[in-house]
Formats: sequence, structure tokens, C-alpha cells
Amino acid sequence: MEKITIGRFDKADFPDLHLEDIAVKVDTGAYTSSIHCDHIVEEKGVLKCTFLDEEHPLYNGRTYRFKDYDIVFVKSSNGIVQKRYQIQTTITLFGKTRKISLSLSARQEMRFPVLLGRKFITRKYIVDTEYYDLSHKKKQE
Repeated sequence: MEKITIGRFDKADFPDLHLEDIAVKVDTGAYTSSIHCDHIVEEKGVLKCTFLDEEHPLYNGRTYRFKDYDIVFVKSSNGIVQKRYQIQTTITLFGKTRKISLSLSARQEMRFPVLLGRKFITRKYIVDTEYYDLSHKKKQE
């Protein structure tokens, strides 16, 4: 399979979550991918949450429910291990929709609501930090 060049950040669609043009940061230092999530509650085997937050221009306030989710332990860049929920969903980049695992994380202080880690990037993309929004520009053409 030929690898696609992706820049240091881009915009992606998450069709299953009804989110479009969400800013993503390509993070080769992170193993897993994550998405900013708020109001995460687990009740009777169902995970409930909202994506993004009121400050984000694409925030829709919708509560999402997941019956199929996992609990994972993620080590952050400062070495602290966090317990997080992880969901399976889809992402569209460069016109192609693929499956992706996303851990749910409070990222309101971060510039990018989504991080794409090595687990997703490997064997699909080559990262060239000179570029940005390559997928988004292709989508607009």
C-alpha cells in the first residue's frame, strides 16, 4: 500500500459522530489517538458523553451513547498514567473513511481537539511537518 503524505495538522471528518472539519494534530510521539470529550458518564453498561465543548465553534451539544467501549490506561507526555474510555468510530481523511480507536480525554486547554497517534498513522501516512491541511485542501478542490 502506498503511504500518503500528511502534514503536522489537518481537518478530518468523523462520520459516525456527525462531526465535520475537526482540527486534528498528527502526534508521532503519542501511541494512541484521542478526542476531546466532555461530561463523560458510565451508567448501566452505557457510556454517555458530548464531544468538544461550548467553546468550540462546531459544538452541537448532542449526547452520544456507546454500548461498545473499552477502558484503557494511557501514559501522558509527563509520565502520568490515566484511566480513559476508548471508543471505535470512523475518520475520513484524503477522501477515505477508516476505522479508528479514540480515547476520550478532556482537551479543552489544547489547541487541537483530536490527536492522531502512531497506532492510526502507521502504514498509512508519512508525516512531513513542513505541510498542514493537506487532506482538507484536497476535500475543498
